Amino acid sequence: MTPMDTSPYFVHPSSYVDQPCEIGEGTRIWHFAHIFSGARIGKNCIFGQNTMVADGVVMGDNVKVQNNVAIYAGTIIEDDVFLGPSCVLTNVTNPRSQVVRHSLYERTLIRRGATIGANATILCGVTLGRYCFIAAGAVVTRDVHDYALVMGVPARQTGWMSRHGHPLTSAGNGIMTCSESGLRYREIAPGLLRCIDLDEEARLPERMSVGGIPYRELKAKP
Repeated sequence: MTPMDTSPYFVHPSSYVDQPCEIGEGTRIWHFAHIFSGARIGKNCIFGQNTMVADGVVMGDNVKVQNNVAIYAGTIIEDDVFLGPSCVLTNVTNPRSQVVRHSLYERTLIRRGATIGANATILCGVTLGRYCFIAAGAVVTRDVHDYALVMGVPARQTGWMSRHGHPLTSAGNGIMTCSESGLRYREIAPGLLRCIDLDEEARLPERMSVGGIPYRELKAKP
């Protein structure tokens, strides 16, 4: 198929899509990708070069999968997730070539809006919370809170991130703000952060869905 085709989704000629599987309208699958039969993929997703989606994987809408990412059986990915280049997902904690554990794959749940940075590794059996941010090169070994920023080996929480992907800063009275959007956030219980200006179930308003200021420019502001 080519971008001019009327097919509901696009597959580059160098890629393979095994049937039966489910792929939503507007999804684009680029060079040297492989979608296994039994995979369920939502609408408007993007798969970069050399990506793989295994049998039984479930993905929501608007998921961005960058180059060289393999998504193994047992993985559930909600809407609006970003998987950075060459990040690593797993599905068995104690793999041995001589021991078959196909019936023991562990679930990894990546919740809505989460970002996994380039070359990060996610050990299986964990849940990555909504809008959490996994720094490049981090190794995640346990669950991550909604909106948490984690980094390091093993990964530890170092702060909170906004929906726009910026570290939240204190505005006093327990309120934190995003430097780009101005949206306000509050920790309503230990480890439970919520945006107080948007419905947690709502998508970003259209006027907020396009970035306009480079990250480093905002970071440099006092």
